[in-house]
Amino acid sequence: MKYCSSCGKHVSRKVPDNDNQERWICDSCGIVHYQNPKLVVGCIPEKDGKILLCKRAIQPRYGYWTVPAGFMELGESLAQGAARETLEEACAEVQIGHMFAAVDVVDAGQVHIFFTAKLLGDFRVGEESLEVAMFSADDIPWDDIAFRSGRYALEKYFEDDGQNNGVHVHELRSKRF
Repeated sequence: MKYCSSCGKHVSRKVPDNDNQERWICDSCGIVHYQNPKLVVGCIPEKDGKILLCKRAIQPRYGYWTVPAGFMELGESLAQGAARETLEEACAEVQIGHMFAAVDVVDAGQVHIFFTAKLLGDFRVGEESLEVAMFSADDIPWDDIAFRSGRYALEKYFEDDGQNNGVHVHELRSKRF
């Protein structure tokens, strides 16, 4: 960050009063610019014992499989974001269930939240997907899963058999996928 988004003047890294971390602070107007983790929300849509996965048509990890997920938007809840991402990536409507996994992706400055979901109808390729398909647990292309957080969510989903066994929390500290 070089310039204040409020007044356009230069910013510097300093520890604000009553704080313990360096932040970007405007040299002119004094506004503190907090930088916090971004939320990624997704779900594992299930129907008839199979789950819906999407093959990515965008970077990062173009051509790899993933659960429908993406960055949350302002003005939506976690569940609404997960449902929206499923609609965007797989043109599929879902009924969001319970939250079952949270992954702190520390080095990327992200927190990934995953829900169970029931697939309510048909699906097809969305703008961000090359392909969408239903998989049984035995048929998941584990070696071609795009992100470790998504793989973790899938593993916990199958461990729980889709039931509400609490929220599994995991921390990733490497920038590697």
